[in-house]
Amino acid sequence: MSLMSSIPAQVGPVLFKAACPECRARLELSAGALRLAIGASRRTTFYSFTCPECEAAVRKPAGERIIELLTGGGVRTLRLHSTV
Repeated sequence: MSLMSSIPAQVGPVLFKAACPECRARLELSAGALRLAIGASRRTTFYSFTCPECEAAVRKPAGERIIELLTGGGVRTLRLHSTV
């Protein structure tokens, strides 16, 4: 058994599928095109991006699975803290 066989093959950049609610474009976005904000509630936990087709600012809710996928794929994350 070769030691090299246990090393995963190099893969290309991660792309995330998304849709723009404004122009209805179906998109594939890199981790650098997305931002994730994790707050104390569902309302303050979301991901956002700018649609490359119509330039609309898009903000969508992010549940646990979305958070896991985005953080695992290298999306920049902002953790929002309560001031109370």
